[in-house]
Amino acid sequence: MDTVKDLLEAKGHEVYSVRPNATVYEALELMADKNLGAVMVVDEKNAVNGIFSERDYARKIIIKGRASRTTRVKEIMTEKVLYVEPSTTIHDCMTLMTGKRIRHLPVMDAGRLVGVISIGDVVKAHISVQESVISQQEFRISQLERYISGGV
Repeated sequence: MDTVKDLLEAKGHEVYSVRPNATVYEALELMADKNLGAVMVVDEKNAVNGIFSERDYARKIIIKGRASRTTRVKEIMTEKVLYVEPSTTIHDCMTLMTGKRIRHLPVMDAGRLVGVISIGDVVKAHISVQESVISQQEFRISQLERYISGGV
């Protein structure tokens, strides 16, 4: 699994989203129901307007004493959304996510939202790649040991 495309093929392309005028409470209900840390905020044409995350809730609702039942997602969402493309490597995703301290990345293909990946997805994919490399190295070592010991 080297690219975002590979990751999405394994995990799926499903994207959960809310409209900008949804209440924060409605977004939180969806997030709780689907066990998500963030949802995309899209307009009626499915254009990405922003992302709403647990971090937005904690920093812009709880700490500021706002009400989640009356505050609209568009008032507190993160508007500047970084994204990746299907051809982006898992390594580049990890670098971007750790460097910018973000946990979710939308995946855009030709201007269309085709998925969302989380830092957990990226870490699992990275571990999978590392395990594959280690397995290949172990196989080569065993073959070399057999060759050296004359057991070819």
